[in-house]
Amino acid sequence: MKKIIFTVIFYICVTNINAQLRSLNDIFPNMNQTVQDAIFSESGYVRSSQKTSGFVILGNERSSRLDSSIINIVLRKEPGYLVESIMVIPGNPDAVKLLDIYNALGNVRDLRGRLYNSATKNQAVPLFEEATRIISDKQTTAIPDPAPARILPQSETVYIRLKDVNFGNTFYRGEMALVQNGLRYTLSNFRSMSYLFVPVIREDKFIAQLYFEPVQEGILIYSVAGADISDFFASRIHVDSAISKRLAVITGWAADGIIRKNL
Repeated sequence: MKKIIFTVIFYICVTNINAQLRSLNDIFPNMNQTVQDAIFSESGYVRSSQKTSGFVILGNERSSRLDSSIINIVLRKEPGYLVESIMVIPGNPDAVKLLDIYNALGNVRDLRGRLYNSATKNQAVPLFEEATRIISDKQTTAIPDPAPARILPQSETVYIRLKDVNFGNTFYRGEMALVQNGLRYTLSNFRSMSYLFVPVIREDKFIAQLYFEPVQEGILIYSVAGADISDFFASRIHVDSAISKRLAVITGWAADGIIRKNL
């Protein structure tokens, strides 16, 4: 009798856990098939837009069930350019917990050497030649990545130095918070990003927002990045491409960390 009762309780618990998982359609209702196919592709759905012509953001549509803070944090920076990315890592969502995702994001050094396709060099090259965690925005001494955590914090702030192939040393603040059904990770520059010693993106004018949520189809990675760049530089570089490549590298780093450790 006890065995029967235990079995019933077990299945009730499992059912409740699975019932809490949203589907992709729950979060983005009535999404067309072309966009859905892109979301489940290796590179995911990616779309760039500009403030001058009006931002196009699926996550900001009235039907979207994303937490409003995910988009609003980016829009409050008043970016001139914006890139949105949505992908789902197919697999058993029960195999990945938010703690696993948090630990994957802790491996900052894994950003080093990740490739992107350079149009000018006509080959794949590392975007970040170096990647390390640093003590703070005041002390940029390198420190090692931490050991995997056993407890998921409600929030956390880390500081990162990335040696960008175009901008040299760049400095970011990473802010993690638990929101809605998942984990939000905000990455913003706390120092200007310069090219040949000339500031291209001023302090706090680049922001990348990543949101992770286990869904019925696997692990959703929703990301949006924005930047405010002067007209002088915007007329000389392909801004949409520059943001897209950096967001793709960061998103790919997170996805690979999740897959390697859990799926």
